[in-house]
Amino acid sequence: MGQLNMEPFQIRTDLALEAHEMVVEQQQKQKQKEPSHVGDVVVEEETIDGVKVTKVKIGEDGAKRLQKQAGNYLTFEAQGIRRKDTDLQADMERVFANEFASFLLRSGVKKKDTCLVVGLGNWNVTPDALGPLAVEELLITRHLFDLAPEEVEDGYRSVSAVTPGVMGVTGIETSDVVFGVIEKIKPDFVIVIDALASRSIERVNTTIQIADTGIHPGSGVGNNRKAMNQETLGIPVIAIGIPTVVDAVTITSDAIDFVLKHLGKEMSEGDKPSRRLAPAGMTFGEKRQLSEEDLPDESGREALWVWSEGWTKPKNDS
Repeated sequence: MGQLNMEPFQIRTDLALEAHEMVVEQQQKQKQKEPSHVGDVVVEEETIDGVKVTKVKIGEDGAKRLQKQAGNYLTFEAQGIRRKDTDLQADMERVFANEFASFLLRSGVKKKDTCLVVGLGNWNVTPDALGPLAVEELLITRHLFDLAPEEVEDGYRSVSAVTPGVMGVTGIETSDVVFGVIEKIKPDFVIVIDALASRSIERVNTTIQIADTGIHPGSGVGNNRKAMNQETLGIPVIAIGIPTVVDAVTITSDAIDFVLKHLGKEMSEGDKPSRRLAPAGMTFGEKRQLSEEDLPDESGREALWVWSEGWTKPKNDS
């Protein structure tokens, strides 16, 4: 009998932060020394105005362990975004703008450098429409610098944009379209915006990642296309992404894990009033805080599985 191919069932993630978490979890399961450390990877966290900002720097050795490109990654997280908290949204915008400006300078981008923004994705598919939708909201200025430069105030740079679509719609490799545009207009650097895949439902539509490593379109859903990075395009490529999809195996795993923790907490609390479960994306009620300590032990889990299959303990004959 042939070996079962488990690759389709492996959890994919485009977030460097999650890739690091997965390796750390694997080390903890194997009871390795220094379980919180991955060689050649530096992780720094801070909270700014309610926004969790995580910097991940991956070296060559760490890139092999995490299966990510070596480089710098910056992640912004704010769970309240999904609750339509306008104050938090404003804080997120401000924190993102300040950190992104600093990120560009650290990547060697000068204030007067010209920029091409590429909105990747299929505008006909909601979870993949992030790139085209973001381009629609941009202030495009390249034509103003060409036609009326005297009307452009200080503080603006030349910005152009393109939405190349996907190969299934255009029949053209996305990177070939972008390379052709770059050859014609010759920008100093490229910003690529794309939807990402996450391993956690909690990070869908609550997280933004910036990276100086470019991007592999479709990698999060196992549909690898040609890479767009400094090596292939010849100029710096900054990637911006928001997780909009998760694998079905992730949803199933998270659901089972959450139910087990809930039931484990119910078992440990005994006669206390029971609390109903609420999905993470719902805005009603207060989400119950659960931890790994709430998982029932092995005998408890076995009892729950037997109960779920419809088995009931027989009554005494007396």
